[in-house]
Amino acid sequence: MTALAEDLGRPARDAASPRGGLTAEIVSDLAAVEALWRGLETDPGVLMTPYQRFDWVAAFVGAGIGEASAATVLVLRDAAARPRLLLPLAIERHGPVRIAGCIGGRHANFHMPLFASREAAAMAPDDLTEALVGAGRRLGIDAYRFVNQPCFWDGVPNPLSRRGLPAPSDAYGLMLGPDPEATLRRVFSGEARKKVRAKERKLVEALGPVEHRIARDAAGAAEIQAAFYAQKAARFATLGIADPYAEPSLRRFVAAATAPGPDGRAPAIEVHALATVAGRILATFGGAVDAQRFCGMWTSFDTDPELGRFSPGEILLHRLIGDQSARGRRALDLGVGEASYKAKTCDETIELVEAVLPVSPTGHLVALAAGAAVRLKHRVKRSPRLMDAARRLRRLRRS
Repeated sequence: MTALAEDLGRPARDAASPRGGLTAEIVSDLAAVEALWRGLETDPGVLMTPYQRFDWVAAFVGAGIGEASAATVLVLRDAAARPRLLLPLAIERHGPVRIAGCIGGRHANFHMPLFASREAAAMAPDDLTEALVGAGRRLGIDAYRFVNQPCFWDGVPNPLSRRGLPAPSDAYGLMLGPDPEATLRRVFSGEARKKVRAKERKLVEALGPVEHRIARDAAGAAEIQAAFYAQKAARFATLGIADPYAEPSLRRFVAAATAPGPDGRAPAIEVHALATVAGRILATFGGAVDAQRFCGMWTSFDTDPELGRFSPGEILLHRLIGDQSARGRRALDLGVGEASYKAKTCDETIELVEAVLPVSPTGHLVALAAGAAVRLKHRVKRSPRLMDAARRLRRLRRS
């Protein structure tokens, strides 16, 4: 077995031939794997979520957010040396324990690997497990922790989800059609569309014409994000909660991810706003994107009480769905977690699991503890009585 080429970022490959013929390359420099990664993600047959785009991961790593400021990329190849799977990882240390997880943390709604094709995703789960454990030993980790793993993606089973436990919350999405108006009629009832049109008319009467704005360059994205940060800060202050978006590293990530690529590539994160013609931004929406899907990451709205009756966030969501359909994307999701607007909008529940794959004896203990925590969180989230008690406890802690 060759040594891991940590210093130079060159790939190191298993000399052994594990069951299934999968061999693992470990790369510690994003630049060294960029060409391969971009080639895979632009292949029409690729199976991936927008959170596994090279530009999304590179922006996250470059921002220096926690342990993800140092990336490790696993590439699994088959017996013919074809890349089958690419998995970007961050390795965290918890005391003496080292755990690898997908890059993005809680900022990524889906942590699925990038599979070169649907056929690649059909690899035997036991073969994938063996290859990952072998690579994990070389990395010196105790376990992998895979959170927010979709059970299926585009109708294809995710082999990493097989041994997972149901996550505390699922994600919610909808399929888009080629006709924007037909899509909106399918998603929203006639009564719901009528109410939104009435609210928009009243909003225009109060503030003048409004427009759906999409950031086309870094300056446009920065303007929308400035409004988002201000709106979120006001919201968190009202709730008495510390503002996570005030973290400088997170803002660096957003700035990098919302800027178009130097060669005209679409940004990793697309930002939208509902604004008056005079320039006041009333609501925002941001999502990770690829050619096929928009994955909602955040939303905000102006907290002015006078605006609440117009529901600017709801108006923007209608505009966003129509826009994504018109531009040819096939799906849109509103992320992980329960919310009334998701239930009213989405027609698909994206089931998620969490799994710990032990590598060392210590990793087996980590798996037992993590499994107990996931079961507890799942029970609390799915019980209105327990969830209400948890909210009361959080309020007591804040006060």
